[in-house]
Amino acid sequence: MAEKPQPVRVLYCAVCSLPAEYCEFGPDFEKCKPWLIENAPDIYPDLIKEEADKVANQLKTTGISSGAGDGAATSAPKQEEVKRLPGGKVKKKAKQEVVIEKVIRNKRKCITTVKGLELFGVKLTDASKKLGKKFATGASVVKGPTEKEQIDVQGDIAYDVVEFITDTWPDVSESSIFFIEDGRKVPAA
Repeated sequence: MAEKPQPVRVLYCAVCSLPAEYCEFGPDFEKCKPWLIENAPDIYPDLIKEEADKVANQLKTTGISSGAGDGAATSAPKQEEVKRLPGGKVKKKAKQEVVIEKVIRNKRKCITTVKGLELFGVKLTDASKKLGKKFATGASVVKGPTEKEQIDVQGDIAYDVVEFITDTWPDVSESSIFFIEDGRKVPAA
């Protein structure tokens, strides 16, 4: 009689929770490397050699600082921490800029959209109230096509709104305000 097959024991990474064989395809393989070296050295033998080379290079570059008097070793400058999205994609930092766009509907009505004020620390609900009072129109905070909130103001106030924004919120400079005209971004200044 044939023996019963035994279940396969799968070793899961404690960092990314993928099977250890698939860590290199996970969202952040660099964080998994120390765990893999300690718990699964047979799966990635190259990591052990790579780690040994790294330690050797650190020993070569580390020296005793002179003139400081504390005898501390010098260290390499810290790298900026990069935000990563699921799948390993790098998240870009949003540029601090205000984009103003005029949208015409029904060949007569006009809506001015203001995007990017929240990047300067402005509460969009307060800003929409101030814009509505200043220009005596309806103004509301809505989600745009990119799922980011923007302010929609009724009427064609595109060029008047630049002066109002720079006067009301001094953190927003005129050089960081742009118009969208004919599908191109044009500086307001």
